[in-house]
Amino acid sequence: MIPFRVDFRPGISLYEQVVYAAKKAMISGQVRPGDPFPSVRVLSRELKINPNTAHKVVMHLVAAGLLETRPGIGTAVAELPEARKIDRTQLLGHEIEQLAVEAKKLAIPFQEVVASLSKHWEKLGGWETKGSEAERGGRGKR
Repeated sequence: MIPFRVDFRPGISLYEQVVYAAKKAMISGQVRPGDPFPSVRVLSRELKINPNTAHKVVMHLVAAGLLETRPGIGTAVAELPEARKIDRTQLLGHEIEQLAVEAKKLAIPFQEVVASLSKHWEKLGGWETKGSEAERGGRGKR
C-alpha cells in the first residue's frame, strides 16, 4: 500500500508527479521520519508505473535526503533536512515564478493568489513551521 495519493494529470511526467506527491506527504506529516517507504516493486505495482520510473523516484528522494536506505530493512522516510533560509527560498524559485506567470495570464489579482496560497498552506498543516518561536522555547508576541 502506498502511504500517499497521486492524482495523475496529463502533460506532466509520471516521475515528477510521484516525486511531488511523496514530498507533499512528507512535508504535511502524512508520512513521518522513520516510517517505511514502499519498495520500487510496490511503487511500480500499486501506481501502475514502469519499475524504472519507480526506481528513479526512490533514487531522487534518497539523493534529496528525504529517504534513507537501511540495508536488510528497506527504505524509510528520513528526518527532513534543516535548510538555511536562502536555500529554502531558492528551492521554490521556479515554482513561484510559474505561479506568478500563470496567475498573470489568467488575470487573477495578487490578493486572490495570496488567499488561495493561504488556503493550501492551511490544508498542509497551517502556519507552524520547523524552528518556530514555540519550538525554540520562546514565548512569541503577546
